[in-house]
Amino acid sequence: MAERRAKLAEIDPVWARIMREAEEAVAEEPLLGGLIHYSVLHHPTLERALSYRVSLKLANGEMSEQIVREICDEAYNSEPDLAMAARADITATFERDPACHRFLQPLLFFKGFQAIQAHRIANWLWKEGRKDLSYFFQMRCSEVFGIDIHPAATIGRGIMIDHAHSIVIGETAVVGDNVSMLHSVTLGGTGKEEEDRHPKIGNGVLIGAGAKVLGNIRVGHCSRVAAGSVVLEEVPPCTTVAGVPARIVGKAGCDQPSVEMDQLLHDKG
Repeated sequence: MAERRAKLAEIDPVWARIMREAEEAVAEEPLLGGLIHYSVLHHPTLERALSYRVSLKLANGEMSEQIVREICDEAYNSEPDLAMAARADITATFERDPACHRFLQPLLFFKGFQAIQAHRIANWLWKEGRKDLSYFFQMRCSEVFGIDIHPAATIGRGIMIDHAHSIVIGETAVVGDNVSMLHSVTLGGTGKEEEDRHPKIGNGVLIGAGAKVLGNIRVGHCSRVAAGSVVLEEVPPCTTVAGVPARIVGKAGCDQPSVEMDQLLHDKG
């Protein structure tokens, strides 16, 4: 057993840590044994665990858990990058969210993480031309998690959505790698345009609670959008914007705002 665990830790350290934490959690709280065994310990890989978890959440009377699970398995088998992105998301959540104490928590309990993984499946379906099925995934994500992300939206790796209520991301939006955002963020359009009409968020950006970024504008890498702001114009890299409408109020204050998660406006220059 020890040899097998050591080999797993070398091949897939994220999944190995989740398995170890799952065993610890069962020992600490036996009443969670069924949940943790079915969701984690029963599965040989993170991909299989993700398929199970997503299908359990999204299935309803219109589409069975088995069918949703088969769709997820097909996606993970066809596109390995989906699960690699999930590993980056788990790590990002653990590193940035002070309420996350185990890698196990996002997989079991955090709807922001779960919704992003469901969106990744929807986006894969969209790219495969299975658009009606991708819309089903979007609909169920909205109903179950309170997060509405168009299946065509492009989402990078290492995403952390804290609290994750009332997130809206439009069809032509692009979110870069290592982005953090809080609840009630909107990446939306400004009218009825049908072409490229949604924001492009650079790598390492931090978007505060309730912020709205509207239109086909770019938020430069490693920038901060203060809580409650309404961004209507392009944001240069490594700056902080705040207000309604948002204006530049200073530098970003650090090299990686999305990692530091500092939402205070320290820099006035």
